[in-house]
Amino acid sequence: MGGGRRVVDPVIIVGAGPVGLTLALALARQEVPSVVLDDGPGKDEPRLARTVVLREDTTALVERLTGVPLDGAGVRWTGWRSMRRRQLMRRLVFEGTADEAQGGGHGGGYGVAEGTRGPGSATNAGGAGAGRGVSAEDSADPAGAGAAGPAPLHIAQHVLTGVLRAAIARQSLVKVAVESRLDGVEQDTSGVTAHTRGPKGTWWRGSYLVGCDGPRSTVRKLQDIRFPGRTAVERYAVAALRTELPWDGEALLHRLPPWRTSGPSAGEIGARPLPEGVWRLDWLLPPGKELVTPELLVGRIRETLTGWTGNATPAYELLDTGVHTVHHRLARRWRAGRVFLAGDSAHLLGALGTQGLDEGLRDTDNLAWKLAAAWHQPHDSRDALLDSYQEERRAVVSGRLRAADRALPVVRGGGGLRSYVPGSARGHDALLADGHLGQGPLGGPGAYAGSPLAAPDDEATVPVVTPPGAPVVDVTVTAEDGTFVRLRDRLGRGALLVVLVAPGTGVWARRHWMSAGIMPRLAAAVTALPYRAELLVTEGYPGAAPHTVLLVRPDGHLVTALAGVHPAALYTATATALAAQEPTAHTT
Repeated sequence: MGGGRRVVDPVIIVGAGPVGLTLALALARQEVPSVVLDDGPGKDEPRLARTVVLREDTTALVERLTGVPLDGAGVRWTGWRSMRRRQLMRRLVFEGTADEAQGGGHGGGYGVAEGTRGPGSATNAGGAGAGRGVSAEDSADPAGAGAAGPAPLHIAQHVLTGVLRAAIARQSLVKVAVESRLDGVEQDTSGVTAHTRGPKGTWWRGSYLVGCDGPRSTVRKLQDIRFPGRTAVERYAVAALRTELPWDGEALLHRLPPWRTSGPSAGEIGARPLPEGVWRLDWLLPPGKELVTPELLVGRIRETLTGWTGNATPAYELLDTGVHTVHHRLARRWRAGRVFLAGDSAHLLGALGTQGLDEGLRDTDNLAWKLAAAWHQPHDSRDALLDSYQEERRAVVSGRLRAADRALPVVRGGGGLRSYVPGSARGHDALLADGHLGQGPLGGPGAYAGSPLAAPDDEATVPVVTPPGAPVVDVTVTAEDGTFVRLRDRLGRGALLVVLVAPGTGVWARRHWMSAGIMPRLAAAVTALPYRAELLVTEGYPGAAPHTVLLVRPDGHLVTALAGVHPAALYTATATALAAQEPTAHTT
């Protein structure tokens, strides 16, 4: 850290939810100070009915920034079940959990292993589906059976926020100002001035300001940015309860359950495990503004538990309840000069099991390194680089919303399915699985193929399994100090990553091969780049030939892959990734 401007002009972050706190930690990892304006008391009310599901990439981001494994704070699903009436439509087992899934879960109810047993099978005698066998052909989706990749993490939001707050308490570059509600923003050519009211109301001076203050964002309103979209796309009644279900550790989506219900039909029920035997249950509500009374919710709980176990209602402890309303909205602009929007301030989504927080965390990962580049080089024009935040992230979220809007009438309305995807109910299930599991157009991590930061085509470019603009595969690499680490562990440090694919280097100490072969030439090319870069080596990368050189952005997206050492192509790709018309001198 230097003196002068860098000391007095931090980045101002408005909002102390998971997105704002994650952004503060991401900036601190890149030696950028920040002030977080928290309009609350600095702690969060425990709400087990308010939870989030994090995918592999966003879980890794939070763990990297906090230094805390999240497994103990939440639950990684061992498997996923999708049912329709009495049929098992799909069952997936996540990586590393196959042993737990043998025998169709933990017995009782609708337990089915790999989609091969129905509710009338011997293992389910006496269950809710007894008396009607379901064959493997009827109940299973062969394409969906088996391993499903890394498991999503289900965690209560207040627990996640607590982990982030604890990490910030250990971070000297982040200041949190509680009871500080924003009511004014002014900006000029050199920075931003924000005013807060409350017991600690004052003026704050910063280099940039990021609104992470949620759906009713004050920052967005002060910048007069429109927030069009759809209201109440879906509504759910939610209950968190402690009980025993037949699928210990597995998440379930049950469509059109066969039992009778009191009140309007529950067309879809979700069950997701939390630590200590707690489950979050969600009942899809019919369109309208039906009042969810305590009597209605308790009735739904009892009917659902009885239907799943096939016996009398099992014992349960009701811990929390709520109503979750999903809106779809997208801000017209995500940048207004030195002011940015991120998370729910910029977009709202969540239909069909998609997770808005996932996208909010990806916003922070994209924005942090660009703000860091501009903050550390205040005299260089970084407008094009900062503009790319909106161009990249808004395009991805807009595509996610379009995919959900196309799928909603198919899944909820039941018409026109054949024109969208073949397979009747299984087509519905595939769409819902994409949303809930973070896959495909509805939920997968976005790629920035059309980004202004995309490297130009070059005769030295070669294809690998990761297309340019997509997140890289997390392989083991050798760091500059000779240690073996995961590639993701080196992300977000304010440096580009240059990764050489060199089979056999893992068996030799780094000092032996740093001066051999193409390494001296590659090291010289990396030193000459117009931005700080770290040189790493890996034994192999999917789809890459030996001596392939990968250029990776600080947020883990691939810039380009080159066939060997090509200093000019590497330099040009780096300059393009920084949106630099005329690359500046190398900085450290």
